[in-house]
Amino acid sequence: NSRHSLKTPADNRARAYMHKKTLGKRPTAKPAKKAVPEKKAPKAKTVAQVLRSFESKQRKPLARQLGAGTAKLRKSITPGTVLIILAGRYRGKRVVFLQQLASGLLLVTGPFEFNGVPLRRVNQAYVIATS
Repeated sequence: NSRHSLKTPADNRARAYMHKKTLGKRPTAKPAKKAVPEKKAPKAKTVAQVLRSFESKQRKPLARQLGAGTAKLRKSITPGTVLIILAGRYRGKRVVFLQQLASGLLLVTGPFEFNGVPLRRVNQAYVIATS
């Protein structure tokens, strides 16, 4: 008496029907493969597209539209001044001020060989000048 043996012809028919329905394969736990979506066009515009749109509309750059010039440099900050950075990765580091960039940011350096601070652009709101 095997536990899989079916005793009546009706049971045999049911077993044959189930076998036909599943084609003799046991269901697997593997999920069905999902359809891979086609590659979509990039949402962001390329630099060339942005430049073309500026040229076609003949706009001025945003900074000039707003009338923003170079930020006024603090009196205490002159080339060669030692500054202390207040925020960011190099906070607490003393750096040397080199020059003010056209954007208004300060160009500073460690120098890198001495304290590991590379050439960096820093907003003057985030530095203190030392005497």
